[in-house]
Amino acid sequence: MKESTSPRWAFIVNPVAGGGHALTTEEEIRKQLKKRNLTAEFVRTKEHGHASLLAEELVNKGYNHIIAVGGDGTLNEVARTLVRFPECIMGLIPSGTGNDFAKIVGFTPDFSQNQWDIFFEVHTGKLDVGSCNGNYFFNGMGLGFDAQVASENYDSHGELKEKRGNYIWHILKNLLFFKALKMKINLNGTVEEKRSFLNTIAIGRRFAGDFFLTPKAMADDGLLDVCMVDPVNFFQRLSILLKVPKGTHLSHPRVHYLQTDKVHIELKQKAAYHLDGELFFAHRFDITLYPGKLQFIYNPQQDHYFTEKDNS
Repeated sequence: MKESTSPRWAFIVNPVAGGGHALTTEEEIRKQLKKRNLTAEFVRTKEHGHASLLAEELVNKGYNHIIAVGGDGTLNEVARTLVRFPECIMGLIPSGTGNDFAKIVGFTPDFSQNQWDIFFEVHTGKLDVGSCNGNYFFNGMGLGFDAQVASENYDSHGELKEKRGNYIWHILKNLLFFKALKMKINLNGTVEEKRSFLNTIAIGRRFAGDFFLTPKAMADDGLLDVCMVDPVNFFQRLSILLKVPKGTHLSHPRVHYLQTDKVHIELKQKAAYHLDGELFFAHRFDITLYPGKLQFIYNPQQDHYFTEKDNS
């Protein structure tokens, strides 16, 4: 869709994203704006959570095209504010260590000139938004194996460790030793008590770079895609994990896949879970979908996970 008011551009840059790659990207954005005789406001984040505050300040100043420059964490912080302002259009210039969300909208970290041209054409679609216990997610959440791996990649100060080798080590360790969680799950009114090795509830398809846990997901279909894995031994875990990069794990008899608009899960003890990679702990999980909650710029010329087409 095209909006009726004049675009006012603002860019929220995370200067530490991608080991400083976002700052290089900021220089390129300024060049691209100059080529198009566009003006924009640039602001930089200073700490965790700052991007959310900056986004609200920019909205209050009248900016209606607000772009996150960073990784999935920066995206999440900006988007959690903009869901309250449906008149705003959001975009992402992926420049972080993790850029899973960018695949939803069809952009890549190595923006070509063609991608810049498409970005400033402002093709938009309405993105579904998920919520768990009152916190938003825009790609997906995980409870079980992947959440435990994520929890071990945070240090004692709550900061995410960036070393790829650490991440691989925690995957391997938990493939061996992680115990499936006992839980009560309410799906579409059906309540079941079971043990589960992994639960991914998603809007997007891609996690941790190369893991397509929910390969059927579309970001504007009004549904959450749920992938659950029953208790499995080490060899079954390894077999499923090796299939995930191609999304072929759904044929495994211990994997269950369904679509819904809400999920409720209860555990007897607190457990780690992540929302777009950000870590939380809880023993009750109220998960809901809000259809078409966020206007987002996407690339219609590349693979993307929107079904809706705009009038651009």
